[in-house]
Amino acid sequence: MQKALVLMNMGGPRNKAELELFLRNMFNDENILTIKFPFIRSMVASMIVLSRLNSAWKNYEEIGGKSPINELTESLVKKVQEALPDVYVTQAMRYTPPFTIKAIRQIKEKKIKDVILLPLYPQYSTTTTKSSLDEFINEANGKFNLTIIDPFYKNKTFNQCIIDELKEKHEEGYNLIFSAHGLPQKIVDNGDPYSAQVEEHVQILSRMLQDQNIHFDSINLAYQSKVGPMKWLEPSLEDMLKNFAGKKVVIYPISFIVDNSETDFELDIEYREVAEELGIHDYKVCKCVNDSEAFVKTLCELIQS
Repeated sequence: MQKALVLMNMGGPRNKAELELFLRNMFNDENILTIKFPFIRSMVASMIVLSRLNSAWKNYEEIGGKSPINELTESLVKKVQEALPDVYVTQAMRYTPPFTIKAIRQIKEKKIKDVILLPLYPQYSTTTTKSSLDEFINEANGKFNLTIIDPFYKNKTFNQCIIDELKEKHEEGYNLIFSAHGLPQKIVDNGDPYSAQVEEHVQILSRMLQDQNIHFDSINLAYQSKVGPMKWLEPSLEDMLKNFAGKKVVIYPISFIVDNSETDFELDIEYREVAEELGIHDYKVCKCVNDSEAFVKTLCELIQS
């Protein structure tokens, strides 16, 4: 094999110990907790982890005590490997195993020099894309010839995957909400292009729905996962849901590729309870593209284009 493909994502815990590891690594990431001094950032991260660990673990217990991201990504890697037999396919998670350093070791062992990095985030953000790429580049220390795949939210094959899922959930009288993971507003104000790309992605998908004669009563964008007192991207999903009391809603997790706690717990359990309290008549959550054959085709297109 002359090339390697690395699928990159945040990772997710398989047990409570890995949840602590996930939280500690995430809040020590300077792209997430933007404190300049590492020692102070580490102290703040430790306080956050101690305050959140037990409550966060209760959430994971409601979805089986682990994140679904690991098994789904393993399946995705296997399917892409089958589709690309001449390319060595592996994964690198940012905050839980398998870490970037393992992927680098595997590639070195196979004596591969040309490496394609494909962050599994459709829109670019410093908190996700940059964080994953920076870690690989720093750990690789110039040992590889790197090709980086750009954010792929404009890719037609990928977007058709989303449209097909929406077709499955579509019924007359439903309102569509694209839910994106939120960011503190100050990160966007400092130049992060994430929200602009999410908004453009919603426009692309809205046009595709119209072209394919799939009509929702309304199409909306909201942001989930806000924590802390600072201002985050708006509108929040909770505030958006308040507009649909007595109506029907379909949620699509537009910033996620593989299902995880934010989709399986936050969207499908936590916000479902909010929707019921608000009197929403029906509340549906779409699945991510995950390891679908159509998304495998998308990945093959991206690295061969």
